[in-house]
Amino acid sequence: MDIEAIDGVRVLRLGDGLNMFDAAFVTELDEALATIESDPGATTLVTTASGKHYSNGFDLEFLGGLDLDELMAFMNRTSAALARILVFPIPTVAALNGHAFGIGALMALAHDQRVQNAGRGWFCLPEIDLGMRFNPFQLAIVMGKLSRPTANEAVLAGHRYDGAASLASGIVDAVASPDDLVAVATALAAPRVGKQRPITQTLKGDLYAAILAKLE
Repeated sequence: MDIEAIDGVRVLRLGDGLNMFDAAFVTELDEALATIESDPGATTLVTTASGKHYSNGFDLEFLGGLDLDELMAFMNRTSAALARILVFPIPTVAALNGHAFGIGALMALAHDQRVQNAGRGWFCLPEIDLGMRFNPFQLAIVMGKLSRPTANEAVLAGHRYDGAASLASGIVDAVASPDDLVAVATALAAPRVGKQRPITQTLKGDLYAAILAKLE
């Protein structure tokens, strides 16, 4: 992962591959978030990637190699990383350059706002087709960030949303061409920039108290 500074915007670039969640990915994500959070010049966090994927979700092969205790510990680490984004002390925008599947889609929902590539990439929660259940915190993110009809369709049908469908369903706040994703994300966040960090974090915690209560 790389952090690019564009004035006060900190663009966290996840990578150019599948960007799947395994132990190394979560560690890098948490370290990058800590770096940006401790940067007094950072005014906005934008996460994005390059290539075909924002994040293709969990690395299922990695998960399959964990015993039960290791799996629970990893899921808790993953939830903690998403919770950190949820209450981040500066505005956050997910700029979906490509596919956002499973936990990658949930990470996008943990941001304050989202912009999606108008020409390529799906937002999708495929757990129903994978025979996987959401843990309470993951499901709380879905229910807290999406309307009930959209949540039902996303969870129970595993529907794939392109940029236009995501915008119509309220999943994202804007769509943009690949070259304009970061600029549009920055513009979306602009009205929220410059607020005091402590109260921003506190109010996010208040807004999302029901979601955070589901952390295990």
